[in-house]
Amino acid sequence: MIGLGTYAYFWQHSDRAAEPLTLIGAFEDTRAQGVDLFQICDYAPLEWMSPAELRNAASAASALGLTIELGTKGVEPEHLRRFLDLAEVFDAHLVRSMVYGPESRPSLEQAATWLRDSIRSFESAGIDLALETYEQVGTAELAGLVDRVGSERLGICLDPANVVARLELPRACVEITAPFVKNVHVKDFAFARQEGWVGFTYSGAPMGSGLHDYPHLLAAVRPRERGINEIVEHWLPWQGDAETTIRTEREWTRITLEHLRSTP
Repeated sequence: MIGLGTYAYFWQHSDRAAEPLTLIGAFEDTRAQGVDLFQICDYAPLEWMSPAELRNAASAASALGLTIELGTKGVEPEHLRRFLDLAEVFDAHLVRSMVYGPESRPSLEQAATWLRDSIRSFESAGIDLALETYEQVGTAELAGLVDRVGSERLGICLDPANVVARLELPRACVEITAPFVKNVHVKDFAFARQEGWVGFTYSGAPMGSGLHDYPHLLAAVRPRERGINEIVEHWLPWQGDAETTIRTEREWTRITLEHLRSTP
């Protein structure tokens, strides 16, 4: 299933917008674009919303016919327990996380211990936990961690754009993680020379115009055959003013959805 996530609404949610989009507003916009899936990912207000506010958001998503996924950072057992509880509120069947959290940088051995402590609860609830590929943990090490814990409910959220900062190749990241993927973050990316030709900027690009070999990902991972959801995100730099930035963000979403829908 193709979905949108909060990173597709990064600037629309931000306080730079004249009227920042609410979470329920993002749900409504997602549905208006004919999309049935939304990933609430790294959305800070989620953690301090009251029980009534959470129930209201979950009810709004349900009324719109949206499937919800959640995303956070960190693998401390108490933190994962909190997001497992939130997943049950939203009837979410996947939580994306990262090995490192805002206040913790565990060794891989410590992370494995924490994950073994937590994953049984995810198994009992029928909810997947997907650890994202990114630059702070090598792709091979992340795949090895998932393999060692050895649960069918633990896998990888594949975002090959992130690993370039570790001087890893996106195609290699895709191939290493393919057997373990449970979620895909979809965005294109490219390098551009900085002004004066001194160095490069690495950032997002409209889908299909950058360096991401998405057909290779589709062939290697087979997300649509395996029922793996593809979540649209953007790395859109600030465009000089809020109106232009938000208009561009929405245009990138349209381009990405069209690209995914037209790709078998």
